[in-house]
Amino acid sequence: MARVTVEDCLKEVPNRFSLVHLTSKRVRQLREGAPPMIPVKNKEVVVALREIAAGYVYPVSAAEAEKERAEAEARERDRLAQAQMALEAAALAEEAEDEIKDDEEDGESKDQS
Repeated sequence: MARVTVEDCLKEVPNRFSLVHLTSKRVRQLREGAPPMIPVKNKEVVVALREIAAGYVYPVSAAEAEKERAEAEARERDRLAQAQMALEAAALAEEAEDEIKDDEEDGESKDQS
């Protein structure tokens, strides 16, 4: 794509108002360090418009954003629950190991008496 035009972007985002907001949001992301989705050496605004025209960046409705947020929270809760279970299992294994060592030491001290 030699040049990006508003018409190219409007094929992906049919509302100019939404296009402006989407572009500004993507420019902020790029300026904060988000990696570009296409290999270009332009300013952030041009990169954002090229990504939109290519279909890599698109607007998300409030309902879709809420759904994605809820799914991400559920995944994080599951991950934390699994980590907690792993910690508890490790603690139980350590307790069992300590009991075995204590029993072995008790057995050795009885043998020496």
